[in-house]
Amino acid sequence: MSGNSASHKPPHSCSVLLTAIALSLGSAVALGMARFSYALLLTPMRTDLGWPYLIAGGMNTGNALGYLIGALLTPPLARRMAASTLLIAGALATSLLVLSSGLFIDTTVLLLLRVASGISSAFVFVCGGILITRLATLHPQRAGFLLGLFYGGTGIGIVISAWLVPLTISLAQTHGVAHHWQWAWLAMGVLSLLATACLAPAARNISSAPAQSRAEGHFRWSTLGIGLGAYFLFGLGYIGYMTFVIALLKEQGMSPLMINWFYTALGLAVMVASRLWAGMLDRFKGGQALAILNGLLSIATLLPALTAAPLVVFASGVLFGGVFLSAVASTTALVRHNLPAASWPAGISAFTIVFALGQIIGPSMVGWIADHLGGLQQGLQCSALALLAGALLAWRQQPLPPGAVTATMPR
Repeated sequence: MSGNSASHKPPHSCSVLLTAIALSLGSAVALGMARFSYALLLTPMRTDLGWPYLIAGGMNTGNALGYLIGALLTPPLARRMAASTLLIAGALATSLLVLSSGLFIDTTVLLLLRVASGISSAFVFVCGGILITRLATLHPQRAGFLLGLFYGGTGIGIVISAWLVPLTISLAQTHGVAHHWQWAWLAMGVLSLLATACLAPAARNISSAPAQSRAEGHFRWSTLGIGLGAYFLFGLGYIGYMTFVIALLKEQGMSPLMINWFYTALGLAVMVASRLWAGMLDRFKGGQALAILNGLLSIATLLPALTAAPLVVFASGVLFGGVFLSAVASTTALVRHNLPAASWPAGISAFTIVFALGQIIGPSMVGWIADHLGGLQQGLQCSALALLAGALLAWRQQPLPPGAVTATMPR
């Protein structure tokens, strides 16, 4: 170990930043393009294909189900191949699946594509989390910033889709295309392929750096059980907002241009959040960061369910965008602070699994409430309550005492 460390020179500061930015394109593909762009496509697809809100929300439930499957598959796959290889393969598969979503109109096929893209997106997100954590360990003074930068890459995908989706749909309508929403999927698939080509060299570069330990660690869920429960509630609550907020704004009569700017503001807030919360991710060793962020998300989710006032709605989008992926980063920081390096893959996978479980329930829950109990406002109110419960639970997650985890690891 010492010999490797002595021979390995940490990358230059500028190189580290560029590497983290390149890795963040994985988040842009897996979440910004493959998942969150669906909020912009939900209404045109629902109108064209005659879906109720339950089926429209079920598309993101399918994506979350695939994400759960991918999270379960990642640890055994990661034992057989490098994290960089699995990340690149996942990004390539996700890009092709996004592209394929523009080639079909059958609801069952589209659902299967959403499930498959969820599986491949989990490979990207879990392995990207492992690689950025390795990079952060080499640069502990900037660890919180680097973690936030990786997850903030989702904002790149959100901002691009905010303008690309309406533009391509408008062009398709101009040319008289029957299913105009398909052009948006095709365009995002092409951009995702370009992003994959850019992130691949950076992923291989991090993977070649010496790891702190080659031995695989084990992780008992009970050691961070309160944090895992809080993260489940986060997944349950936040996904309702990201799936249905655009549909709600359209129902409330907001103009298409204003909706574009709303989603752009949300995406830009995601991108700048890496610096905003970096200090907190470094300072808090327990669940305090997740608690604070969940509480802020609860407020952001509740606002558009109570009023359609543009200033309040935009404040909601900026607050939500500035917080929600930092909540994801906070769990990676929690793993880094409390587990040995050998247990990071197992710990990150555990949080990804409970996150996916929450996301499976969230969209269908909000869709069912919207169809049967009065509309999307009521659905988002339930999402806000889930986030508030997650905040209260996360606050109870204390840092693990030194040596607590190594005692649970088999020799």
